[in-house]
Amino acid sequence: MSTLAETPISKAKREVIEQAVIRFAGDSGDGMQITGSQFTNTVALYGNDIATFPDYPAEIRAPAGTLPGVSGYQLHFSSSDVHTPGDLVDVLIAMNPAALKMNLADLKPNGILIVNQDSFKENDLRKAQMSANPLEDHSLDKYRLFSVEAQRLTRNALQHLGIDAKAMDRCKNFFALGMCYWLYNRSMDPTFRWIDDKFSKKPLIAEANKLALKAGYSYCEATEAFQVSYEIPPARLEKGIYRSLSGNQAVALGFVTAAQKAGLTLFLGSYPITPASDILHELSQYKDFGVLTFQAEDEIAAITSSIGASYAGALAITTTSGPGMALKTEALGLAVMTELPLVIVDVQRGGPSTGLPTKTEQADLLQALFGRNSEAPIPVLAASTPSDCFWVVVEACRIALKYMVPVIVLTDGYLANGAEPWRIPTLDEIPAFPAAHAKNPEGFLPYKRDPQTLARPWAIPGTPGLEHRIGGIEKQDGTGNVNYEPLNHENMVRIRAAKVAGVVQDIPDAVPVGDPDGDLLIVAWGSTSGSITAALNGRRAKGLPGRIGHLHLRHLNPLPANLGEVLKRYKKILVPELNMGQLIWVLRAKYLVDAIGMNKIQGRPFMQNELEVKIEELIGK
Repeated sequence: MSTLAETPISKAKREVIEQAVIRFAGDSGDGMQITGSQFTNTVALYGNDIATFPDYPAEIRAPAGTLPGVSGYQLHFSSSDVHTPGDLVDVLIAMNPAALKMNLADLKPNGILIVNQDSFKENDLRKAQMSANPLEDHSLDKYRLFSVEAQRLTRNALQHLGIDAKAMDRCKNFFALGMCYWLYNRSMDPTFRWIDDKFSKKPLIAEANKLALKAGYSYCEATEAFQVSYEIPPARLEKGIYRSLSGNQAVALGFVTAAQKAGLTLFLGSYPITPASDILHELSQYKDFGVLTFQAEDEIAAITSSIGASYAGALAITTTSGPGMALKTEALGLAVMTELPLVIVDVQRGGPSTGLPTKTEQADLLQALFGRNSEAPIPVLAASTPSDCFWVVVEACRIALKYMVPVIVLTDGYLANGAEPWRIPTLDEIPAFPAAHAKNPEGFLPYKRDPQTLARPWAIPGTPGLEHRIGGIEKQDGTGNVNYEPLNHENMVRIRAAKVAGVVQDIPDAVPVGDPDGDLLIVAWGSTSGSITAALNGRRAKGLPGRIGHLHLRHLNPLPANLGEVLKRYKKILVPELNMGQLIWVLRAKYLVDAIGMNKIQGRPFMQNELEVKIEELIGK
């Protein structure tokens, strides 16, 4: 079997540019996510700053070539800071007519359009609900169209291997990837290494994928299809060791780190649900770090097993999405009543009900704040970027252990699946918070309070002299015995609420980015951070007037102590959210401010341009 040489050096004219946005789109079986991930890893290794947006089809097994089955992967890579995956794309790779139809509107005029010509036959067009062939009717004239027989050329490159046509066709995504490597002067070597590792037990398939990759690269070199190739220099990132990290990976690493810092066994009780399932997959690989993962039969069993693990002294967590949060509600109340540490991660998606399983949304905030019967307050935190998921999870674990409370962490599908460069922190950058299990029976009361945090002792079953009652019925203050007295109930309700409110002593004051007072304050939470930052940076780069601040909230319950005072410094307040207006409801109710909502409920994140237009509308040019 032949050995592939290192990536050849292109002789084409190169143009140095600052950034590019590229999108791979095709059928869910065309390997677009793998293709996009490999391109992402390559540019990340080169040193570019990146932001990605994988877009999965909602249908699990949509018919091949149809509109519901289109899968996409968008990458923004640059020599400067990147905050979003980009609005419009510079290069679109469409593997079939359905992918073209679903994504063409996002391609810039005069953008590069690469299509797999072999998939534009009459039957393919009919599946995509097209009445004419766009490759022939001049409807694509405003783009730089490159119609390539990717399937035929891939087969020609692989025919000597003796594998069947179906196996050869599965390699055509790497033919397209090879073209993109040529276009942006990127080495194929990282992908060669990945292929060797992925298919180490299938050397023939490994060779086929590498040959397809090289064939795509060589096609561009030999045919001179492109007049120019592009060079994007490395970004100036803070010194350190970096890796490409998705939000779900960051959540998993955050939990492992928190367990190590607390000196506890980590237990995850989870039921698979899109888009949170990858956290379970990731954590199952950390058995050597004392991580226990349990795939439960349903959402209720998942959270109750975690409550049991917490009662037994573990750092217990459970992960889910919106529909799963609804099912966990009763058990969340049990965790509140028993006052046990527990972290619940809700990776939000479009709803209600099953809704849009693979699309993003921010519509679970009010559920997280109030979605339980009776008075059951819980601290709520939200991550703002994929890598921020790591730090938010560590913070949530610290709060849960310090205050003996369940804590909810909100991420979403955009953060969970998106990726960015993450500087791996050193151990001394992550403070330790060792857990303290009660051991002394002298004067022990299961609901005796710490005067500063109001936390009760964490008494592990089997510890001599620390026997106590547990369960969902109201506890007597101090003893924890079952108690139905009206005044005791009110007292315990108020204590539990005061304990959560007291978390504010650990929350830093709110400090807006940008102008500390002035015309407009943008208050937001979660994954809108990147789009807002990019919009404000774009506005400042244009030299547009206006004093604007941006306050992105990590702690949503309790809110920062000085938030009310900060809100008063600005003439107008804008609250962008991927929902009908949930944070704005809280701000209006708590601070009586006439905030302005900006709401999008399309299963997609805000575009930078959308926010720029709204800001201009509020304060002018």
